[in-house]
Amino acid sequence: MDIRKVKKLIELLEESDLSEIEITEGEDTVRITRRIPKDPKKTEVYTSSETNIREHESALESPKHGHRNDFHKILAPMIGTFFLTTEPGAEAFVKVGDEVAEGDTLCIIEAMKMMNQIESDVAGIVERILVQSGDPVEYDQVLFLISQN
Repeated sequence: MDIRKVKKLIELLEESDLSEIEITEGEDTVRITRRIPKDPKKTEVYTSSETNIREHESALESPKHGHRNDFHKILAPMIGTFFLTTEPGAEAFVKVGDEVAEGDTLCIIEAMKMMNQIESDVAGIVERILVQSGDPVEYDQVLFLISQN
């Protein structure tokens, strides 16, 4: 299924009162679910193999490295599976505390068997990584918090 179709489905879901859309095209099936956290200061993250919910504290908590509290958010540009490394056992592209430049690769999102490198659009320090390798991510989900230089 074409990523443009998936993005259109996401837009349709956001514009409607629906909480879930599922579409099948040939052998491909895509299900998009909108979940609204009960506490607006928390976000819900779903693991790929379980239905357990881990709650991450909001970005309003104080930063670890003494930087301002107005973090730049790196958002997922697509739905897929998040990876911090190119392969199991390899070194992560970035970790908390790393300094990154604009254009540096932060992670990979696998979508429909295609590996998409996600790059930083700002220079700064990685303050938080809100997703673990192997976790599914949704369109516009916050992946990283960067404190800008």
